[in-house]
Amino acid sequence: MVQRQLPNPVELLELMKFKKPELDGRKRRLESALTIADLRLIAKRRTPKAAFDYTDGSAEGEISLTRARQAFEDVEFHPGILKPAPDVDTSVDILGGPSALPFGIAPTGFTRLMQTEGEIAGAGAAAAAGIPFTLSTLGTTSIEGVKAANPDGRNWFQLYVMRDREISYELTRRAAAAGFDTLHFTVDTPVAGARLRDKRNGFSIPPQLTLGTIINAIPRPWWWFDFLTTPKLEFASLSTTGGTVGELLDAAMDPTISYEDLAVIRDLWPGKIVIKGVQNVEDSLRLRDAGVDGIVLSNHGGRQLDRAPVPFHLLPSVRKAVGDDFTVMVDTGIMNGADIVASVALGADFTLIGRAYLYGLMAGGRQGVDRTIAILRTEIERTMRLLGVASLEELTPAHVTQLARLVPVTRDAAEVAAR
Repeated sequence: MVQRQLPNPVELLELMKFKKPELDGRKRRLESALTIADLRLIAKRRTPKAAFDYTDGSAEGEISLTRARQAFEDVEFHPGILKPAPDVDTSVDILGGPSALPFGIAPTGFTRLMQTEGEIAGAGAAAAAGIPFTLSTLGTTSIEGVKAANPDGRNWFQLYVMRDREISYELTRRAAAAGFDTLHFTVDTPVAGARLRDKRNGFSIPPQLTLGTIINAIPRPWWWFDFLTTPKLEFASLSTTGGTVGELLDAAMDPTISYEDLAVIRDLWPGKIVIKGVQNVEDSLRLRDAGVDGIVLSNHGGRQLDRAPVPFHLLPSVRKAVGDDFTVMVDTGIMNGADIVASVALGADFTLIGRAYLYGLMAGGRQGVDRTIAILRTEIERTMRLLGVASLEELTPAHVTQLARLVPVTRDAAEVAAR
């Protein structure tokens, strides 16, 4: 029989420790977020539908983005046992400089639309974490403004080649003058992808008020207060600001960009140059032989060509083809520190986060971006310890198996020849 007794108040107090209430609402909701998916849910609650969907969505049926995330889910890790790693080193040297973590913040457009602190929050958080920040040509903070927010850290600039080439040339010169050390020459946006969520929402820059947007805004007064009481939302590097995203991109971008344009920008740019938007082995080899400093395997977060190759799937074959001495980075679909560890194990020198950063921004401004970085750092460190590796250099392809969910159909040789 169980012996029973009256509860002892002193013992009860020892067993029950009440948590001190957190009165800061922003801090409280960010501390409740344990994953990037948690930050996404907070962001969705706090952001008007058009702005959230612009961030969250991708092109057409959103197949590319879905597949990219599935690719990371379809990873099997192979830990080593009896290999204690109580302390792990997450630092990496990338493109001639240090990063405290194996990821940086990717370039994102219209960033102040998601939350008014925009690129300033991203650059400041990157500076505090010791990682690079990348400013987009379609950013809503100037090159000089980002430099002021991150004066001593690493700033990178993402360049689109415009129909008016002189705009691109001048942006290149300004980024160099401001001390940005790496240029991301972007090649996957000759025209705008079909971002159907934006069309259905009537999304435009600047936002256009309709009955639907007003109704959607009612439970989110804080977003509209920020939007209406801060400087006008506009592109910091472009003079044209009106229209849908597709209209803006189609008006500005030039589908005729070529290796000749790359050569011109290469001559203008004194720092490192990487090509962003590479999606096959052949282009990777050609770019390596052309003398660029690296590539980013990317399908633009699934926002351009739907059903494009999954960058994470391409990674092993590209690394094998280009060799170990050429910088290969990867983005698209990263939502967990384990995704980053798997990428490094399969040959990536570095990774970039886009939506994960923006979910944090929408959830809580600068503090939300800090939370994004902290979550990913914790997940990276824990994954490394569980794998039994103390540094990124110890990660190898033997630690990861990419499970096959999407298997190419093998065609009969005669059928292929007949085509």
